[in-house]
Amino acid sequence: MQSKATTVQEYLASLPADRRDAIERVREVILANLDKDYEEGMAYGMIGYSVPHRVFPAGYHTDPRQGLPFAALASQKNFMAVYVMGLYTGGDAANESALVRWFREAWAKSGKKKLDMGKACIRFKKVDDIPLDVLGEAIRRIPAKVYIENYMKSRRAIAEAGGARKAAEKRRKST
Repeated sequence: MQSKATTVQEYLASLPADRRDAIERVREVILANLDKDYEEGMAYGMIGYSVPHRVFPAGYHTDPRQGLPFAALASQKNFMAVYVMGLYTGGDAANESALVRWFREAWAKSGKKKLDMGKACIRFKKVDDIPLDVLGEAIRRIPAKVYIENYMKSRRAIAEAGGARKAAEKRRKST
């Protein structure tokens, strides 16, 4: 559920005490490990962390007025979640990056609850379900410069795949 809060403090104040405590603990870990070129704010009704225009002037390709989203933290209806887009750029299960493989292995070795992860969404019910040290290390391993490089590589690959698809379609139609 998206919050209408306009500041992080307003967002935190709107949460029930147990969720506020959990979100604040995860937030502390994120902030302690976040590269100086990211900024915290509200985005999409969640606490967001992004690469601001002063670092990456192009902004987010779907809305260039926004900074480049990197991570988010939210209290959803049935769970809480931390979103780390730097893990999503790691590819699918068959083509996971070294970072994503490390993350999955480190989580498993932590002895915490089994990882409940979508592409970039890590879902949890209680803060004790998360190996905070593993999350912190994952955040630390993705400085803004590296994230921007990976993002640009991903955008180029998508553009090239689209161009190749269009060329193949054009050849097919001309035969």
